[in-house]
Parts: sequence; C-alpha cells; structure tokens
Amino acid sequence: MPNLTIDGLAVGVPEGTTILAAAKQVGIHIPHYCYHTHLSIAGNCRMCLVEVEKFPKLQTACSTVVTEGMVVRTDTEKVRKAVTGVLEFLLIHHPIDCPICDQAGECGLQDYYMVYGLHRSRYALEDKVHKKKVQDIGGQIVLDAERCILCSRCVRFLDEVTGTRELNFFQRGDHSEISIFPGRPLDNNYTGNLADICPVGALTSKDFRFKCRVWLLKGVESICTGCARGCNIAAHFKGDILYRYKPRVNDAVNRAWMCDFGRLEYKKANDARLLAPFVREGGREKSASWGAIVPQVALELSRAVEREGADAVAVIASPQSSNEELYLVRRIAADRLGTKNLAFTHRTPGDGFSDDLLVLADKNPNSRGAKLLGIPDGEAFDALIGKIAAGRIRALLLFGNVLGAFTEGETAGLLSKVPFIAQVGTNTGPVSKAAHAVLPSASFAERGGTFTNHAGRVQRFHAGFPPRGKAKNVIELLCDLANGLGADWTFTGERSVFRALSETETPFRGMTYESVGAFGQEAAR
Repeated sequence: MPNLTIDGLAVGVPEGTTILAAAKQVGIHIPHYCYHTHLSIAGNCRMCLVEVEKFPKLQTACSTVVTEGMVVRTDTEKVRKAVTGVLEFLLIHHPIDCPICDQAGECGLQDYYMVYGLHRSRYALEDKVHKKKVQDIGGQIVLDAERCILCSRCVRFLDEVTGTRELNFFQRGDHSEISIFPGRPLDNNYTGNLADICPVGALTSKDFRFKCRVWLLKGVESICTGCARGCNIAAHFKGDILYRYKPRVNDAVNRAWMCDFGRLEYKKANDARLLAPFVREGGREKSASWGAIVPQVALELSRAVEREGADAVAVIASPQSSNEELYLVRRIAADRLGTKNLAFTHRTPGDGFSDDLLVLADKNPNSRGAKLLGIPDGEAFDALIGKIAAGRIRALLLFGNVLGAFTEGETAGLLSKVPFIAQVGTNTGPVSKAAHAVLPSASFAERGGTFTNHAGRVQRFHAGFPPRGKAKNVIELLCDLANGLGADWTFTGERSVFRALSETETPFRGMTYESVGAFGQEAAR
C-alpha cells in the first residue's frame, strides 16, 4: 500500500493505482477527457496534468502510477496554466454553438471552460476548420465531427467492449476526425453507450436528441426491466414523463454499460398506459371507481371458490413484478383463495435474442425472484394453460400485460373460455382487451421495490414520481384485494413487505434495504 500526499492530504492506495484514481479516493477531482474507468488508458487529452515533486515536467495523472512518498499538487499556477492551454487548443476549431448543442448542461468542455478557461480566443472565427455535422452513423447515434475533441473514448469502447471496431481516426493534423469506415455504419447492440461516454456533444442519442434540456430533468436510481440481467440505471424524467435511461456503474452486473434494447424500455411507462379502472359489461368498457372495482373482484373470486372449488380459480403472476409484489401475490393465492393454480412464465413475445455481453434471452427482470419465492413456471404454467383451454378455470387473477408468448389472437381465444378475468397491469394489450375487470397499476418508474436478477442478486429500484392518472401502487392494490378476501394486512409500502419477506423466505433471510444498498446483495442459494 504505497502512501502519498495529494494537495496536502495523505492517502494510502493499492499497488498499481494511478494518481487520478488516488485523488478520487480523497475527493479531489482532476479534470480529464480521454480517461474512463472501464476503458484502457490513452493519455492523449493532456487535461489531467499534475505537478509531482522531483519530476522535472508535469505528469498525466491518468497514466502515472503512484509510488511510496510521492507528493502531488493538482492546483498550482503551473498546472492551471497548462490545463488552460490544453483547453484553448481543444477550442481552436470547436464550433460556437453551445446554446443549440444538445449536450449543453452535461458537457465536459463547458464545465472545464468555466473553471480553467474563460479566455478570449486568439483564433479568428473564419479560420476554423469545418467538418461534417449531423451525420447518422447507424445505431442510436448522431455524429457532429466539428464538436469532437479526439479523446478516443468511442474508438476504445468499440475496440475493447463490443469488439466491433466501427469507428476510427481519419485524416491528419487539425483535419483529424472520428468517423465510420465507408459503407460500414455502427452495427452492434450497444451504440447508445457512445453518447454516454462522449465528454462533449460530438456523439448524441437519436432518441433523446432535442427532447428535453437536461437541467429540467430529475433522476432516480432504478433497474432496467428489459431482461434478467438487471442492469443498474438512472431513470431521467420531467413531471410524470420518462425521457431516457442511462447506465449506472455496477461492476458485478453491467459494469458501466447497457444495451440499446433496454435503453428504450422507458417508453413503456409513457405509451399505451392503463390509467383508470374499468369493467367490461356486454363487451363494452365501463369506468369504475377503486372503491367499487376491488370489492367486486374479491367477490367474484370468492364466489368462484365457493361454487366451483379452489381448483376452479387461478392466479398467473408476472416476472415483471417486484419481489415484494410476488410475495403478496403468492400469499393471496395460497392463503386467501386456497388454490394451487399459481404459476408464471418467463416466455415473452420475441425471438429470445441474447449475446455474450449483457443481453439475456429471458426478457423479464424478476424470473429468478419468482422462483425463489416458490412460484413455478414451465410445466406448471403449461398445465395451467391446459386447464384454461379446457374450460376448467372459472375465475382468473392475471398480472401483467401479456399471456406468455401467445399472440393476441391466441390470448383472446384462451381467455374467452374464462367467465371472469381480473387483470392487474400497466399497459393496454391482449389481456386488457379480454379482461372483465382491469385494475391499472403503477409502472416500474412509479413504484419501488427489489428485483432478483438471473444470477440471484437482489437489487433495489426506486419510484421517480407518483402513479400516473388513477393507476395504483401494486402493494396498496394487493393489500386492498387481500383484505377484501378476509385478510387483515397492514403493510405500508414495499419496505414493510420486504421486512416480512426476509423474515419468512429462506433465500432472502436477514436481508434489509440497507444491506441490499446501491449495488445489490446475493440471495442465499
């Protein structure tokens, strides 16, 4: 553990640590562009220059490894003059379009200029080198070559992470630029990460471009619901509308990346939402109040049990539900309805695509959690579908927006055989078109809880804003339904449910929201 001093602060770090990483440990920020924690060190931007005692010249903090007794200064006159010079060099040919640049508000060039720059350019505006602007280079990315500062982050990402190598340096001198090879656009599942790692406005997202100024957005820590990987993300929203997902760093799950498919999952919280409860009478939708529809669903389920027996009632859970919600769903099925007809399916519409980096074939965030909580899938789900097809299920409580991988026509045909169907879901679809009672629930952006990813890591996600329209928090809805069925539940949100879950469910025993923390906790095997 070499010991060094940075700006008068003593710090001990592991062997092989760079000055930049050591400074970060003691809360000292050293400006940088080309350095990225999860990419190789290039050392080409020269922004991270620092003064090291006994060294004749300034050193790059990103590539200089600390040694015992090293004394580093990051804020001397010599350092500030050098960094200001680097900034002036980077801005010589940079376009003066900050007011219309979509990166404004989260641009490293803007931020550092306000601290280290504030100089008057000595280069005439008419002498600037002009390059191609607004280039669609494939994937989710637009390239503005004039804004590029040649940090090479994007080139290294495509070399080292995806291995697809679509971007490279072309030309020489002040005409150097990043671009794709002719006729070879970006062709991988992770192009959105290029916008994330670009420190300026050269690479921007087609989807987010000019949608909203970033300083108007708020963010909340969440988990991507696109597959069972459980990538850690920040969900950015304004009011009750989601605008984008960006990956959060979790080296145990997704490092600092996320796929292009998951990046667009946010749209499900905005589009085709179920926002008010309704019942279907004579084939027509009729709006209903929460005070009337929940007792009606409880009554229909109870009547089916009394008249036909518990085997005539079924519950289909959703692997899109949280651990807390699945725990309550299982208890309703077993304790309140007394039925063994409980199952879920991780099969969903689509091709089951997966790759070797992040994308998994299971397109649900909590299939593993459902299994750990004793809710079966596979053969149990197939058997339940067989009972529905045979007309043996007289009342069905169904969670989610789809019925497995069945098409809309197949779903309609199956559900037409059930006299009463109550759906708890977030979006319109084949299930809401067939259900007799629709109970709209909060989306993943409007509620909190935990998911268990494919590897058994329990991870928290947080609510960004209250449920849209008249949609209801699922835990509140489940408590109302259970109490309508004769229970006496007093749960007050997901934290109280998780506390009960961790006391009774072996895989989660002893866990708390505090122990799960920001990076998750492994469930017992």
